[in-house]
Amino acid sequence: MRQEIENWWKQGKNDLEKARVLFKSKNFDGTAFYCQQAVEKVLKAIILAQGKHQSIQGHSLVFLGREAGLPLPFFTGLKKLSPQYTIARYPDVSEDVPYELYDEPMAKEFVAIAEEVLAWTEKRLQ
Repeated sequence: MRQEIENWWKQGKNDLEKARVLFKSKNFDGTAFYCQQAVEKVLKAIILAQGKHQSIQGHSLVFLGREAGLPLPFFTGLKKLSPQYTIARYPDVSEDVPYELYDEPMAKEFVAIAEEVLAWTEKRLQ
């Protein structure tokens, strides 16, 4: 595996670990953000492995999922997780305090989505 691809993959895995730690500490907005980041980075690793360097721009998980060839059943989760890139961090996006928007079941779902995508990408990178 090329170093650039490995770097994206390893950082994505690390972001999922951060999300798990934040989940355990009940920091659910942080969980949401790092789950989004984990998925974004591992999808970019897959896209780079396919030789599509121009396709790793942006943060839309739906776009990145299409570019990576992610199976259709994953897209429901991607649509939920993708906006967490901004919603979890910026009060002006939702016109609310981000950390007040999240609860344990929601964060648990985000972790599950990220884990499923990471498992799929790991198989393709081996």
